[in-house]
Amino acid sequence: MTDTIKAPQPAGDTATRRENAEKGFVAPRELRDDLQKVLVDLIALHMVGKQAHWNIVGPNFRDLHLNLDEIVDIARDSSDDVAERMRALHATPDGRPGVVAADTTLPEMPQGEVLTTDAIDLIVRAIEATTGTMREVHDAVDAADPTSADILHGIIEKLEQQSWFISAETRTPAEAK
Repeated sequence: MTDTIKAPQPAGDTATRRENAEKGFVAPRELRDDLQKVLVDLIALHMVGKQAHWNIVGPNFRDLHLNLDEIVDIARDSSDDVAERMRALHATPDGRPGVVAADTTLPEMPQGEVLTTDAIDLIVRAIEATTGTMREVHDAVDAADPTSADILHGIIEKLEQQSWFISAETRTPAEAK
């Protein structure tokens, strides 16, 4: 019998109380929920990237090892940007491990050592899942708050560039026509 991970119940309200000078834009529920989805996948990408970083073996180890740290840095910094944007919009980000495990769209990373060429495919899928979430929520985010959409644009650009960088490791040239 396998145990399923369930997201913990919220410890507090998902919106903050506005006090003092905080009279600005308040994110509607859909915007808060969409940014939360992005946050969860960015946190998961950070963890998946470190799991691969620690456990890859095989050809071109060092280059991939270092490149994975770049992906991890982008995911970590971007999750902070999204969470802080949520706070600026009077929403409460939730990055607890149980929430991330229950809500992420990223595929599971295997336990143990992973061949570098397999890790490339796994990381590309993880990046594509993360950017897929951002693209899925983009139009609604843009309609509610173009500033938040601009943040997503920058993250998508960085992650898709990283996906291209590492996927080139296992590509073969297209045939000349």
